[in-house]
Amino acid sequence: METITSRTNPLITHIRKLAADRKYRYASGQMVCEGPKMLEEALRWGAKLEVLVCAQGYAPPASLPGSVRQVAVPPDLLRSVAPTQTPQKVLFLCALPALAAPETLPGSRYLVLDGLQDPGNLGTLWRTADAFGADGLFLLPGCADPYSPKTLRATMGACFRLPVWAGELETLASLLARSNLPLYATALRADTRDIRAMDLTRAAVVIGSEGRGVSQQVLDQSEKTIKIPMTARCESLNAAAAGAVVLWQMCQGTLPGEHQ
Repeated sequence: METITSRTNPLITHIRKLAADRKYRYASGQMVCEGPKMLEEALRWGAKLEVLVCAQGYAPPASLPGSVRQVAVPPDLLRSVAPTQTPQKVLFLCALPALAAPETLPGSRYLVLDGLQDPGNLGTLWRTADAFGADGLFLLPGCADPYSPKTLRATMGACFRLPVWAGELETLASLLARSNLPLYATALRADTRDIRAMDLTRAAVVIGSEGRGVSQQVLDQSEKTIKIPMTARCESLNAAAAGAVVLWQMCQGTLPGEHQ
C-alpha cells in the first residue's frame, strides 16, 4: 500500500476536484464515494473500483480486487480531502456508470425526475426506488448530479444496484413508446385521478422539481396525471415524500419479500 502525506499530491488534488466539480467528474469518468458501508455495497454489486484512500491503520476488505490502487494517508489529510466533515476512515474512486438510456426498457416500473435539484432528495428517491422494486430512474434536464458525493451518500448504496439514465424529454418519450410504457405525472389538471385508483404496475411516473412541480412540456407528454390525497390544509408534499408514495403504489403486491 502506498503512503501519501502531502496535501498537494496530484491524487489528493484530483479527489478534491472530483468532489467539487461536476464537469471535472464527467471529464475524468470517476466519482468519489465514502465509508465502509458504501465500499461494502460497491464490492458486493460489482462497481468498478479504481482507487482506495484510507486512514493509516485501516485494513481494506480482503475482497478488494488487486487492481485497485491502495493509498494510506494521515487522518488529518483524509479529513482535508473527504467530501464530509467527519470522514469514515475510507473513501474510494469508482468509474462513472453510463447515463445514456438503453434502446428499450426491459422492466415495467420507472420513476422520472423533472428538474429535481436537491441532491439529497435525488439520492433518497434513488434509494426508495430500489427498496420498492422499481426498475430504474430517468433524469430530465435540470436535475442534480446523480454522481455528486451528496447524492451518492443519500442513496446508501442503491447507486450500485439500480440504474439511472439521463436525457432530454424527446429521448424519454421515444424510449417509452418503444417500450410500450405510458407516462403519468404527479400534477393537477382536468384528467387527474386519485393515485389509489390507478394501476401503476406498468408505467413511468414523473415527480417534479421542489419549486415549480412538473414542467408544462412534460405534462404535455403525459397521458394522465395523478394526485396523492391529503388533508385540505396541506398544499403539497416534499418531492422525496411524494415519490415514496408513488413508488409504494407502483410496486404494490410485486415486492419479492420483506426485509426488516
